[in-house]
Amino acid sequence: MAAAKAKHSRRVYQAIVLLLALSCLGFWVENRLAARRLQARPMGLLGEDNTALGLSGGRARGGGFGAPSGSPGGSMPMPAPGGYGGGLGGGYGGGPYSYPPGGYPYPRTGPVVVPAPYPGGYIGYPGSAVTVGGDVGLLFLLGVLGFMVLPLLLNLLKLKGGQSASRPRGQVGNELTNDTVTVTLLQVALLSQARTLQAELEAMASRTDLDTKAGLSRLLQESVLALLRSPEYWSHAKVTSQTVHSRAQAAQMFEQLSVTERSKFARETLVNLGGKLQRSTYTPPSDADPAAYLVVTLIVGTADDHPLLNQPVHSASDLQAALRRLGAVTPDYLMVYELLWTPQDPSDSLSYDQLLLHFPDLTQIA
Repeated sequence: MAAAKAKHSRRVYQAIVLLLALSCLGFWVENRLAARRLQARPMGLLGEDNTALGLSGGRARGGGFGAPSGSPGGSMPMPAPGGYGGGLGGGYGGGPYSYPPGGYPYPRTGPVVVPAPYPGGYIGYPGSAVTVGGDVGLLFLLGVLGFMVLPLLLNLLKLKGGQSASRPRGQVGNELTNDTVTVTLLQVALLSQARTLQAELEAMASRTDLDTKAGLSRLLQESVLALLRSPEYWSHAKVTSQTVHSRAQAAQMFEQLSVTERSKFARETLVNLGGKLQRSTYTPPSDADPAAYLVVTLIVGTADDHPLLNQPVHSASDLQAALRRLGAVTPDYLMVYELLWTPQDPSDSLSYDQLLLHFPDLTQIA
């Protein structure tokens, strides 16, 4: 009987060790894949010949996350006109992209290894008061639960600690003077029949003075109105809105959203940064598929203390409500606004396959 119990205990212990080893291997593979995705993301989507699979893109941007003049925090310097990489041309404005100092303020996750119980204290010691058969099931349960639950608890604690640390203590003032900022992204895909909208976006981005609050607010309202006037062409949409309690964190989040979307362009053929307009030429591939879609992206930074849009967009009425909410942002609350659209060049096209490749997280409008 004792020999059978010992044999059974060894098998259970071997199963525990195997489970822990497979879990560690799974974490390692997941982290390797995540690292590869992060390395590939700034470089854009590449084809077999290492050429960008993006399209021509238009871009208009103005404003900044600097603190109001006279506030205790002073003012925060604006990033270079081409983003942190600087310059123009290509998917990132021509220069090599580098992350902001310190990295992005998101909690880092990774594998947490819980050591397996050492069998020497339970098996093989003469005179031990602990029996083998009665504790093996408990050891197995503790090992599995500890390995699966402990990483989740630690990550939740890190996330909670990071959020509480980012919130300033004793913060005073209203929404316009505190450091709480909301960053919102609204993305709309339209059928290619909306070619007139493409021309409207180019016209308003070319003539708008983005150096002033009034000009920036006018660009936001005009782009929102242009989309509201084309409901028959809406096909897909996406919305995200997040509130942070640091202007530096908001600037990093805004840049990350901007670079992610701009990396899908092979070339920015029209750029208006703070009123400085630049154009470049782009020759679409000769074997390009027929035009099917146009994608417009609005990235907005406001002084609101709560997210502007809380509900996902699933229907035309949801998208209409989201657009109206963005169009209602007043000039004093509007801090930063960036308008992106692709394709920008009239001869360029965005096919259905390219829409799925570049914008896989868009939701089809019912």
